[in-house]
Amino acid sequence: MRTDTKRLIGCVAIPLLVGDLAAFLTMEGMEYYKEEVTKPALTPPPWVFSVVWTILYVVMGYASFLVNEEGTGDQKTARFLYFAQLFFNFCWPIVFFNFRWYLFAFAWLLCLWFLVLATIRAFGDISPKAGKLLIPYLLWLTFAAYLNFGVYLLN
Repeated sequence: MRTDTKRLIGCVAIPLLVGDLAAFLTMEGMEYYKEEVTKPALTPPPWVFSVVWTILYVVMGYASFLVNEEGTGDQKTARFLYFAQLFFNFCWPIVFFNFRWYLFAFAWLLCLWFLVLATIRAFGDISPKAGKLLIPYLLWLTFAAYLNFGVYLLN
């Protein structure tokens, strides 16, 4: 297997593993959410979340691969922002589903939103394609913020 293929697989695997671990740690909280929580209008069926997040994690990993392959730009800042947003991404479902701190989770999600925006800019400076690839992630987080705040207001 070629070295760049191995790096691509590694880059894609990192966010997928982060998402899988967060999902594993929040299984019970997600069940409570499905059964007991009043949800806002426009809440999609549960299967949509796993499909969308899987796609977003793969695209996120591919974008990080593109940035890692470029030899120019501020790689250090881009990597820091990328891993910071992954950390915030990992923690959000724990705060939301397990602790049920809906308002705090909303504030945390806003921080994640701004980290992703900063990551888009940093990635875009290195690889315009990588920056653009993260835009759907930011849009999904905007929708997630609406859902999160709706859950806070309704519960």
